[in-house]
Amino acid sequence: MKKLLFGYRLDHWLVAICMAAMVVIAFLNVLSRYIFHFSLAATEELTINLFVWMTTIGIGIAFERGGHMGMVTFFNLFPKKMQSACIIIYSLLAAGLFAVLDWYMIDAIYDEITLFQARSASLNIPVWIYYLGLPVFSLFVFRGIYQDAKTRLTDQDKEG
Repeated sequence: MKKLLFGYRLDHWLVAICMAAMVVIAFLNVLSRYIFHFSLAATEELTINLFVWMTTIGIGIAFERGGHMGMVTFFNLFPKKMQSACIIIYSLLAAGLFAVLDWYMIDAIYDEITLFQARSASLNIPVWIYYLGLPVFSLFVFRGIYQDAKTRLTDQDKEG
C-alpha cells in the first residue's frame, strides 16, 4: 500500500477534506441561523454534492478493505477453484456496474455542457461540475475492486 502525503493516501485525504468541509459548512449554516436568523442556501447544495463525492471515494476504500457485503457462508461451500472464479466474476460485475454508472454520468455531463447548460440554484455553478465527481472518483473504486480481487485471489492461493 503506497503512502502519498504525510503518510496517507490521496483517497484518504480527499475523504477527510470532504468530511471536514461538510462539517465546517454545516456549522456555519447553524451559526448563521442562530446569529443572523437566516439560512445560507448554498450550504445544502455543497454538502449534498460533497457527500456524494465522499461516498464514491469511500466505496473504493471499502472494496479495498474487503468491507463490501458478501455471502461468506454460501461462498465457503464452493471448492477453492470455484471460489476463485466467483471472486473474478463479482469483481468484473462490480467494475461493470461502475463502468455503466460512469458511462451514463459522462453522457449526462455532455448533455449538460452542450444542451441544457443548467446551473445550480444557489451558487449558479454549472451542474456538470458536480456531476464530474462520480466518473473522476470512480477511479478509486476501480482501484479498490482490483486490490480486493488481488488480495482475495492471493489468499486463495496461500490456502490451497
